[in-house]
Amino acid sequence: MTSSDRSQTVDVTRTYAVRTYGCQMNVHDSERLSGLLEDAGYVRAPEGADEADVVVFNTCAVRENADNKLYGNLGRLAPAKARRPGMQIAVGGCLAQKDRDTIVKKAPWVDVVFGTHNIGKLPVLLERARVQEEAQVEIAESLEAFPSTLPTRRESAYAAWVSISVGCNNTCTFCIVPALRGKEKDRRPGDILAEIEALVAEGVCEITLLGQNVNAYGSDIGDREAFGKLLRACGKIEGLERVRFTSPHPRDFTDDVIAAMAETPNVMPQLHMPLQSGSDAVLKAMRRSYRQERFLGIIHKVRAAIPHAAISTDIIVGFPGETEEDFEQTLHTVREARFAQAFTFQYSKRPGTPAAEMEGQVPKEVVQARYERLVALQEEISWEENKKQVGRTLEVMVAEGEGRKDDATRRLSGRAPDNRLVHFTRPDEDVRPGDVVTVEITYAAPHHLLAEGPVTAVRRTRAGDAWERRTTAQAPKPAGVMLGLPGIGAPAPLPPAADGCAVV
Repeated sequence: MTSSDRSQTVDVTRTYAVRTYGCQMNVHDSERLSGLLEDAGYVRAPEGADEADVVVFNTCAVRENADNKLYGNLGRLAPAKARRPGMQIAVGGCLAQKDRDTIVKKAPWVDVVFGTHNIGKLPVLLERARVQEEAQVEIAESLEAFPSTLPTRRESAYAAWVSISVGCNNTCTFCIVPALRGKEKDRRPGDILAEIEALVAEGVCEITLLGQNVNAYGSDIGDREAFGKLLRACGKIEGLERVRFTSPHPRDFTDDVIAAMAETPNVMPQLHMPLQSGSDAVLKAMRRSYRQERFLGIIHKVRAAIPHAAISTDIIVGFPGETEEDFEQTLHTVREARFAQAFTFQYSKRPGTPAAEMEGQVPKEVVQARYERLVALQEEISWEENKKQVGRTLEVMVAEGEGRKDDATRRLSGRAPDNRLVHFTRPDEDVRPGDVVTVEITYAAPHHLLAEGPVTAVRRTRAGDAWERRTTAQAPKPAGVMLGLPGIGAPAPLPPAADGCAVV
């Protein structure tokens, strides 16, 4: 979008809503979509509003029923669109990349369909659809602009996603993401660090490095140790208190990364390491390039270097061909690894993946029974691991919206360095999201910790200042809505402004 395009506006306020499905990559993309729309003069619809002038669905294609969910939501919007002339509906993300023209055939009231590689085109496509009065379908086959060059509307004033790569070079048989997001493309380290420094200057004190296969970073630029170097470089940024990353792949998890985690003070003692299965036979069928012994070896090395690390994982139950013996190997791995948390899934066919056509599809009732056994085991382990935190004194970063019962219990909530959720007694002193409190853990549940005693210290932070500025600032007058047909192409790159489908 050129400066002349932006000047062709009228003083009309149009609202937008972005509805996000999927993983962290999609969440991060939605921040960019919101930023693009606000840069074009749209205003975010109030929270809980039934309708907006523009509704954007940022979709996921990982689950089998993703398309049913999308078309159900589109169907519910059809009557609203019929009674509101000028309302527009856009569909983007992985499902849009996969289904393309199918979406407007099934839901002809959709105005715009765009893919994972051209999110920067959304305002242009909306305006083109309005002027030409017909649906616009534009799916790029390769990345047009790295998402971090686009404007953004970050959801948090104190924590931010920073994308370091897009795409994935793996060929896991259950995953369609590489086909939709493309081959891995890495950002230059200098660009990443410049974005982080800009975020810290705005008040952000926690960043999460984001990638489809985050620790494969460097493969595109020819440096196998690039990810460890990036972690160490983050440790030198003054004012950056917490660094996290997601999601790594066991194949690429090297000793230099473990050393960088252990030796860089602001890299948090937390690791999300997808297991998927504990059976070597199933891992082979999944085309996962590691086996149980290799996975557990990484866990043991991390624990030796970072004793208090909290390790979480992803596990799929009922992959085609999985036997009872295979499943028992998964349970064994879970017992050995002692995950703080596990995101467990029943295998779901992903249309277009090799696994969807495999023989030996496991009956639904068998998958359900195994799933329940796995969940019960992990609940027991999570509770036992959380009980080990009782009596520890922790620094907790105050969060926004983490504790749904905080008002009723007169508590606040936040995250410990290892990312465990902590509910704590509300102190007499005013604290803001982004500030840090020191508390002693008095009780543990499977999914959270309690600090029922008084807060022993409050540290007001630049991140808390940033949150306060955001919440008290007067909203600027809307810029209006573009008139005429703007130039074609992604918006011109802007300075890093702010602040993802990490299936590995």
